[in-house]
Amino acid sequence: MHTVYLSLGSNLGDRKATMRRAIGLLNERAGSVDRQSSFIETEPWGFESTNKFLNMCVRLLTTLSPEQLLLATKQIERELGRTQKSVNGQYHDRPIDIDILMYDDVHLCSNDLTLPHPHMQEREFVMIPLREILSIGS
Repeated sequence: MHTVYLSLGSNLGDRKATMRRAIGLLNERAGSVDRQSSFIETEPWGFESTNKFLNMCVRLLTTLSPEQLLLATKQIERELGRTQKSVNGQYHDRPIDIDILMYDDVHLCSNDLTLPHPHMQEREFVMIPLREILSIGS
């Protein structure tokens, strides 16, 4: 069993309901979410929008490989209405965004996935909820 930390964000639609649905789909398809942070509301990062983000982090226990998990998270994003990813650093409003932050102690750099996530420490909307779930049980 692998321990994975994911970041979830949404700034369109019923943000909380969409994120809860994403957690349900992660439980169905990717493993077991056994910890989740509180929701935090934040300003958009990397682009301008009038829509604030709701962000959180979860811990997922999974048997999927990093690549299989990436495919599962992208499929969940599409099912929940995500139609475009950032291209050349251009970010957009989105109903759901799921990022793999850490996967065990794996260090990986491929065209599709870099682990640990290369920008997580720059983003308070990731680090605040991540610190919250890392401190649970310690």
